[in-house]
Amino acid sequence: MASLIRLALEHFPLSLLLLGVLLAMVSLALTRRERTSERIASTFLRWFLLCSVGLSFFVNFVFHSLYGDLAARWIGWAPSPFQYEVGTACLGFALVGVFAAFGGLGLRLAAVLGPTAFLWGAAIGHGVQPHPVHDDALGNVGAMLGTDILVPLVGFALLAWQAKAQSRRSVFARSRL
Repeated sequence: MASLIRLALEHFPLSLLLLGVLLAMVSLALTRRERTSERIASTFLRWFLLCSVGLSFFVNFVFHSLYGDLAARWIGWAPSPFQYEVGTACLGFALVGVFAAFGGLGLRLAAVLGPTAFLWGAAIGHGVQPHPVHDDALGNVGAMLGTDILVPLVGFALLAWQAKAQSRRSVFARSRL
């Protein structure tokens, strides 16, 4: 059990992505409301934003801001005061993710775009660093590198799904964009 918990924590972005899928399915199973395409898409996107953006980036904030030395070792960096700045940027993404989970499609798009720039930039760094500088720390390769690419792709797919489902409504019903 301890090794399973350690694995989930070491790969927390993937764990939180899967948690979001699970919570969306539970939420839909427990609702008494009609399960329209729009409601299903919105529910999956809401839980994605809460888990993969809100909670995941809050974990990054705590990790980089409060446990900077540990974070530096985990990702193969030298400890630096810059980690606090990375942490506070992550806090900003986390807050937008949580608010967007309950907002309109425009805010939800913003909550995916910002983290995408951060994660894809990190993926480029994680993809390049192992070779010339031999930085193959767990926080830079494997599942971490994969989720840096995957999480934004899932976010954009869910946004497209919700936009398509929502486009079937009247213009007045879509005015929350």
